[in-house]
Amino acid sequence: MNKHPHQIRFGQALSSHRKKQGLSQEQLAFNSGLDRSYIGGVERGERNISLINMYKLADALQIKVADFFTDADND
Repeated sequence: MNKHPHQIRFGQALSSHRKKQGLSQEQLAFNSGLDRSYIGGVERGERNISLINMYKLADALQIKVADFFTDADND
């Protein structure tokens, strides 16, 4: 499976925000209403995330969607 560089960077940003808050993938899944395996796939850059799911994750992490991208640009 080919991983697109943008998917990898988004996944890294998601993982970073989740870990900064001390959340497991399971906890983030519960808080966002998404499946844990889906979150794992996004973090590994294997899933092409939708805009709606970006908002669900941002809301669960209490951040702005833009934070996923600004932090990734600064890494």
